[in-house]
Amino acid sequence: MNADSLDGRLLFAIPKKGRLYEKCLSILAGADIQFRRHARLDVCLVLNHPIALVFLPASDIPSFVGKGNVDLGITGHDVILESQMHEHVTEELRLGFGKCALQVQVPEAGSIKTVEDLVGKRVVTSFEVLSGEYFGKLDDIFQLSGEKRTKIDYVGGSVEAACALGLADGIVDLVESGDTMRAAGLHAIATVLETEAVLIKSRIPKHEAHSSLINLITNRIKGVVAASKYAICQYNVARDRLPSAIAITPGRRAPTISPLEADGWVARCKVDFTYKRASTLDPPHGKVCIFNVEVDAVK
Repeated sequence: MNADSLDGRLLFAIPKKGRLYEKCLSILAGADIQFRRHARLDVCLVLNHPIALVFLPASDIPSFVGKGNVDLGITGHDVILESQMHEHVTEELRLGFGKCALQVQVPEAGSIKTVEDLVGKRVVTSFEVLSGEYFGKLDDIFQLSGEKRTKIDYVGGSVEAACALGLADGIVDLVESGDTMRAAGLHAIATVLETEAVLIKSRIPKHEAHSSLINLITNRIKGVVAASKYAICQYNVARDRLPSAIAITPGRRAPTISPLEADGWVARCKVDFTYKRASTLDPPHGKVCIFNVEVDAVK
C-alpha cells in the first residue's frame, strides 16, 4: 500500500490495541464499515466507503486528528487533555465505553488521608500534564514555591508499584474496576477527571469534500451507540392480564400487541433500556415467556 491508494479517502484513526480496540471493532461493524486488516499492517482500506482505517496508539490519535493528518478518530477523553489537543479537535460523540476515572491514590495503610496531605510531596504518574495542572492549582492555594511544590515524576507503566518501591508518596492513574489499585494496597483520595472513549474530528480539516462522509459516519455511530442502550423485549401473556403487564413494561411509546393462536393469549413487544431487562423477570409478574433481542441502530 502506498500514498496513492489513500488519495481521496477519508482517514479514520482507530486504537491499534488495548481496552478500546475490541469495542471499536464492534462500533465499526454496527456502522457497516467493512474492511479486512492484514497482519502487521496498520492501514487498511474500507471496502464499501472511500475510507482508510489507520490503526494507531490511542495516545497518538489526538495529535494526528488535531493536526489534520487524519479526519476522524476514536480515543479517550483523558488522552486528548493529556496531549493538550483539546483546542484542535472537536469531540463529536461520547461512545459509552472505556469509562474510567483518573484518580489520586495513596497507600491505604499510610499516613496520607486527603489530597491536601499529598501537596508538596512526590507523585508518580503517566499523566504528567493533567497531574501537573491538578497539583499546580493546589500548590498555588497553599502558596508553595520552588522546591516546596509537589514533585510530578513520569513513568510509562506499572505506576501502581511506585509507592511500594519508594519512588512516590502517591500516584495518579486510571481506575476502571479498582482491582489493580486494591491489589497494590492503594486507595483513591481524589478524582482528577472522569473519562471515556470519544469520537473526534479535526477543527482544521484538510479535505472539505469529506464533510458529508464525516456526517454520515458520525450519524451511523450515534445510532449504534444509542441502540446499545436498548433491547427489544417480547413476551406472551394472557389477555386479561395485559393491562398489568403494560403497566410493568410500558416501553418507549405505545404498546405493540399481536394475537396468538391460543385463545385468550397475546404477544407483547416493547423497546426498553437494556438495564431493565432483568427486572422484567422479577415477581409478581407471573409466568410469561420472555425473548430479548438486541437493537442494531436507533435514529
